[in-house]
Amino acid sequence: MDFPTISGDGTRTSEVTASAPLGAAPDAAPIRAAFGVALHMHQPTVLGDGDRMTAPLISNLQHMFEHPGEGDNHNAAAFLGCYGRSADLVGALVERGRQPRLMLDYSGNLLWGLTQMGQSDVLASLRRTTEPTLAPSIEWLGTMWSHAVVSSTPIPDLKLHMLAWRHHFAALFGLPALARVRGFSPPEMHLPIHPDVCFAYVRALRECGYRWLMVQEHTVETPDGTPLRQPRVPHRLVARNSAGDTESITVLVKTQGSDTKLVGQMQPFGEAKSLDRQPLADRAVPPYALQIGDGENGGVMMNEFPSAYQVAFDQLGPRDGGVAALNGTEYLETLAGLGVDDSAFPPVQPVSQHRIWQELTAAGPGAADEAIARVRLRDPSFNLDRASWTSDRSWVAGYDDVMDPVLRLSAAFHARWDDVGDDARKAPGYQRSLLYLLLSQTSCFRYWGHGVWTDIAQEICRRGLASLDATT
Repeated sequence: MDFPTISGDGTRTSEVTASAPLGAAPDAAPIRAAFGVALHMHQPTVLGDGDRMTAPLISNLQHMFEHPGEGDNHNAAAFLGCYGRSADLVGALVERGRQPRLMLDYSGNLLWGLTQMGQSDVLASLRRTTEPTLAPSIEWLGTMWSHAVVSSTPIPDLKLHMLAWRHHFAALFGLPALARVRGFSPPEMHLPIHPDVCFAYVRALRECGYRWLMVQEHTVETPDGTPLRQPRVPHRLVARNSAGDTESITVLVKTQGSDTKLVGQMQPFGEAKSLDRQPLADRAVPPYALQIGDGENGGVMMNEFPSAYQVAFDQLGPRDGGVAALNGTEYLETLAGLGVDDSAFPPVQPVSQHRIWQELTAAGPGAADEAIARVRLRDPSFNLDRASWTSDRSWVAGYDDVMDPVLRLSAAFHARWDDVGDDARKAPGYQRSLLYLLLSQTSCFRYWGHGVWTDIAQEICRRGLASLDATT
């Protein structure tokens, strides 16, 4: 089996981002409002045909091509076209003198799958997005390598996913391209509510060099538990754990729901035209209308988005009526040019945390769990895992048949590999075990319900445990 490049010098791939300048920030003077759009792309890794215990690991996109009569698999070719079209869309506008902007979020599974399928043309097109002609227009966002949702991922594995994506991206597109990756796009727009999990998550993001995180509006609250008063300006996510330690990171807020039509029909552009500057830190700053949508999923993204995107930027012109298209990092640098940095951003925390803090009497080991138990005595419906693009889906409850093997594999992986040296982690045995560990935590194995998807997760966990036995 050919492994993706998912491990290596973690310090190198973290520090490269922190040390690299992106260039001069746009002139903020003529901007009264800004907007940004991001495309999320993902295909899980599944089992190929044949006996389950020996079937190869393949991209679900390959499965779609091989089984066109199942479900919406007839869209495989259209999906593939979506994965490679960004360079052409943006490049055509750049050639016409426009100033397009676009953010891209590709899971590691998808990037590996494109390599497995020999899709060199698509990968070459993606490489163009990182080169000097298009790089000022296109911002890549980091993510969890295997599209893992944080609350259903063991804490020790969070940083492994983040580093795996960074190693893989650098291997495909180079360290200079990785140096421009400042923002993080969380799978399923999920934000963990449990204080200790959120603290570990934010700490891992900062250790991996990320400057900002995209969040959904309804997944955060102010410290007093009320909704955000100005969702279209940056905020500072403050994560506090049971011991009273804190970590923080800038967040840019995606407003409204998770309808791909908001991106497919360029709603952020239309919204920005109706906005004006807002007060922040004794300044008047341009607000930011931000949306992300599946870049390939649904007729609107496959068919309507390309023309809507080009029409929007043809209409926009250089600075149409004070409205500017800005990618996330560019927007933050624009505010910095106005004298507003992250120290001035209003604090937020994960939604419902105020209820936990009301019950926390003293910091110490297990303090958050004890406070949560007291909340649940009063309200048995209180839960910690539904802060994502939807508030009605749990990524943990009802999936013990997946979570139990995942937890066993994670514990065994760390028992085997945590105390070995860097040289040992270069061996194929480590690479194989890490790959199975990351793959087992893909959100699709919960999102699509029980049956074939949970069966795949269980088989990946079995292989992961077997790989650990083979390296002892």
